[in-house]
Amino acid sequence: MSLHDDLHTLDGDVFVSPRHLASSTFTGDPALTPLLDHGWDLQHDDLGNVYVNSPDRRVRLGYLPEGEDDGLWRINAHKDPFGPPTWGVCFNDRVPTEFVQAFTTALATAYEQGPDAYLARPVTGIHEHDPFLAVVPLLQQGWEIDRPRWGVFAVQAPDGLAGMEFTTGDLDPEAELTTRDTRWQLWAGKSIDRPLWYATASTDTPVALLTAVTQCVADPAPLPRWRQDTLSYIEGMAQLTPIVPPQPPAPTPLDVQRAAASRRSAALPAASVPRWSTTSRPALPGPRR
Repeated sequence: MSLHDDLHTLDGDVFVSPRHLASSTFTGDPALTPLLDHGWDLQHDDLGNVYVNSPDRRVRLGYLPEGEDDGLWRINAHKDPFGPPTWGVCFNDRVPTEFVQAFTTALATAYEQGPDAYLARPVTGIHEHDPFLAVVPLLQQGWEIDRPRWGVFAVQAPDGLAGMEFTTGDLDPEAELTTRDTRWQLWAGKSIDRPLWYATASTDTPVALLTAVTQCVADPAPLPRWRQDTLSYIEGMAQLTPIVPPQPPAPTPLDVQRAAASRRSAALPAASVPRWSTTSRPALPGPRR
């Protein structure tokens, strides 16, 4: 969201900066729209959970406000519609909605390009599919490389309140789809062990989809939120700036009186006062009588 956007279209009264300290807008529509606009099928259950499927049923999204855990968004892709997922991504219930929207927008584009795009496995050393590309947008905005523990490559936000980790070595494919023991994890807060929000992605998640999210996270523009809705930003850590600067206070009667007096004074002509100068000679006194 750019600061130059029409202020009347923004859903909020404050900007939250940096944007990783914003939280969810608690409405799924912005993140569902990119898929629905491409003809994906939407269904829901009696509890209010929403399920969106690609036309070939190989990519599935669940928006699960009544799910069993805090995994609000779960997206899986399959080579075979009836087989196990090839990759899986999860966004919990506090992830800024804009980050999920960035993912679903990239997913809709990849799906239109075909399986070679939405099932593209990351491959080290292959430019378009190198996992390191997902980290580049963050590094370009000053995130620093970190080695928090053995077998983990990480980058950390300049304020120390967000990070992204890449775990090396072999991982359990099933655990990657159901737990936070995944190849990728993006989070905000003071600790990855107790994050304020988190997103996970399994080993074979396409790099282009991951990069779409990190580009959105790295964008320096703040996100609009409502000041009174403190759940929509990390209170006490985020910087809040009014979207519309406060108007100057109304003038008091004394201010009005002083302004009127000032205008009257400026309208009066200056008095004509004879002035002596070095170019004029004083009159000589006349003879005495």
